[in-house]
Amino acid sequence: MTLFALSSGLVKWTTASESDMDLVLNVADHYVLTPYVYPSSWPEDGALRQIISLLVVTNLGAAVLYLGLGWLSYHFIFDHNLMKHPQFLKNQVRREIKYAMTSLPIISIPTVALFFFEVRGYSKLYDHVEESPMGWPFVLLSMISFLLFTDGCIYWIHRFLHHKSIYKHFHKPHHVWKIPTPFASHAFHPLDGFLQGLPYHIYPFLFPLHKVLYLALYIFVNIWTVSIHDGDYRVPGPLQEVVNGAAHHTDHHLFFDVNYGQYFTLWDRIGGSYRNPSVLEGKGPLDCIRRLTAEGKMSANGANANGHTNGHANVSGTKSKEE
Repeated sequence: MTLFALSSGLVKWTTASESDMDLVLNVADHYVLTPYVYPSSWPEDGALRQIISLLVVTNLGAAVLYLGLGWLSYHFIFDHNLMKHPQFLKNQVRREIKYAMTSLPIISIPTVALFFFEVRGYSKLYDHVEESPMGWPFVLLSMISFLLFTDGCIYWIHRFLHHKSIYKHFHKPHHVWKIPTPFASHAFHPLDGFLQGLPYHIYPFLFPLHKVLYLALYIFVNIWTVSIHDGDYRVPGPLQEVVNGAAHHTDHHLFFDVNYGQYFTLWDRIGGSYRNPSVLEGKGPLDCIRRLTAEGKMSANGANANGHTNGHANVSGTKSKEE
């Protein structure tokens, strides 16, 4: 799953002879692109200009959203005690950010191609509720169907990426982070990131979807992608069996072939890959840290018996969210 879908909500195209650009792109054109960047001979609805503008807006939006959401989650939600875990890597946060920021521009190239087709009116995106097949009920129904459709597609794409002939080439880099932080959320190999984000782009070509809802859903899925890497394992009791949260996804990073789902546990149960989160059984990463500390194999600051610190030890004394 990627950040690039955000940019698709920034551009609109009508089937009439003129384009109706979104507010964000209009502002960029009015204040920056038209007066300072593009020659006057390049019309705002020209194909080449649209592609270049999409590349710029997509990459800027991706960087701001990834770093912004990651920073907020890392500083206000992520349990820093997890940095004491033996499998937390040295300089891991910096490495996650570097990998993501290297991959995102590459992912943007095929993604912008899909955006361009959306901008040119080849998708089933619509502007007004009145254009919906059944009005507001269909808008609400499309929100549910979008989540179910993308969840099922991502499950099978994710399992495909774990096939032994594929995994080491494309998906293994994401599993380097056994104890992920929010910044691991988009630290993918470019092909891996594009494939897992593809269902979000396919949906509006197959089914009608309101443009504002499309944008809102993509903001949501990016928040969700960060959240399942944030180390906050709390899930309301009734939802633990249904929602694939950080507790489930952390086990995916640790145990490799379980809990492939994105939002729900449905397809993991159907596909026989569901694993009850170890954190709910008292065997999670924080339980491991407490056990090693109690056994004298790790000090309170995350150093092992030989005095070596695991990854970035939390020296601030942040209280564990499970304590």
